[in-house]
Amino acid sequence: MAKDPILPVDDDARALAKRLMRTARSGALATNDAESGMPFASLVQVGTDLDGAPVILTSQLSVHTRLMEADPRCSLLISSIGKGDPLAHPRLTLQATAERLDREADEARNIRRRYLLQHPKAELYVDFPDFSFWRLKVSSGSLNGGFGRAYRMTAGDLLADMSEFFDFYEFEAGAIEHMNAEHADAVGLYATQLCGGREGAWHLIGIDPEGIQMALGDDILRLSFPKALTGPHEVRPMLIRLANEARSMAS
Repeated sequence: MAKDPILPVDDDARALAKRLMRTARSGALATNDAESGMPFASLVQVGTDLDGAPVILTSQLSVHTRLMEADPRCSLLISSIGKGDPLAHPRLTLQATAERLDREADEARNIRRRYLLQHPKAELYVDFPDFSFWRLKVSSGSLNGGFGRAYRMTAGDLLADMSEFFDFYEFEAGAIEHMNAEHADAVGLYATQLCGGREGAWHLIGIDPEGIQMALGDDILRLSFPKALTGPHEVRPMLIRLANEARSMAS
């Protein structure tokens, strides 16, 4: 009997999948065309909600927008881009249901803020009346982490638990502004010393219970916490701990 190529999901696989989700700037979105009976794939910019769920911004003029309106079932392929054989790099396929966000709701305004931190050039068109944000409600995933590393993953494997992080959008916005204004040196050390990033003016663009994201130009890095936080009160101590660790490595 042939050996099952699918491996049991472990913490390393979860961390890899979440890093892909949090750092991907684009992905291939597949939607369903009921008229032709054929799938339709298109390239989309990708952001994330606090729990890691993908967020996309689409125009009413786009074919995939009209297809999602008719059938919200979709799939998103994201991958790590690098030199050499494209298939040697990790990639993740997500199965999801697309949910359009109400433009006037607080939730959509929070999504807009987070999305523009990752895609600042989208500010040129984000408020056009024919554009809307969609959250992709993940149901499952398929991770290929390289040769012989295939995993089937549930939403629980892929998304952060936000149940104890009430009103965290506002907390995150304030913390990001404070860190970038008052502790830019620490953010730079997170990127260069703890993530191996290049030297430069890194800035914080996201905080969640499991880690942070930093950006420099088109580069986005993910720094995972040693363990998931249990509430917002643990964010500051964790950032201080990581800053101290980074400074000790730099000295």
